[in-house]
Amino acid sequence: MNNHYSFIGGTDGQWQVTSCEAVIGTSLVTVPRVNVLNTQFSGPAPHGTWVLKGFTSNVRYAERHEINQLRAKQEGLNRPSSSCAALIPIKKSPEWWAMSQEERRAIFEAESHHTEIGLAYLPQIARQLHHSRDLGEPFDFLTWFEFAPEHTSAFNKLLVQLRATKEWAYVEREVDIRLVKQA
Repeated sequence: MNNHYSFIGGTDGQWQVTSCEAVIGTSLVTVPRVNVLNTQFSGPAPHGTWVLKGFTSNVRYAERHEINQLRAKQEGLNRPSSSCAALIPIKKSPEWWAMSQEERRAIFEAESHHTEIGLAYLPQIARQLHHSRDLGEPFDFLTWFEFAPEHTSAFNKLLVQLRATKEWAYVEREVDIRLVKQA
């Protein structure tokens, strides 16, 4: 299975953009649609304004018991009821990357309780983290969330909780793109 993904913002795609807002730093150009492809797209995208690339990888910063909890509770993407989505690209500061993995883990989990917060919203909200930093992309992570319309309020609460943690002090750019699936 290919673990590379391309998120193409433009005039084509199965997801209609309902909003595109900068949370921290500069935004992306607002586009009408986003196409999600399970491939590493290269070159200019047809009907595209921007392309964000990432790859899925092993779970990082989590201990075995946390991984087991996540796998037991999280459902997959592409559920028929999940017609809402959010693409949230994030770039962390040089200070974050200057720390050791153990120091980042301490902030991510021991102080910010990232996994614990996320677990409270499963299985209603499905998510997939894409790593982009190693590809030289403008963002370090692309987080893709899917949920049913009736879980939008819960999703917003999840974001408020995560953004209030110590971990978010190291975010220097974040864009919140909301989408709905088009039949």
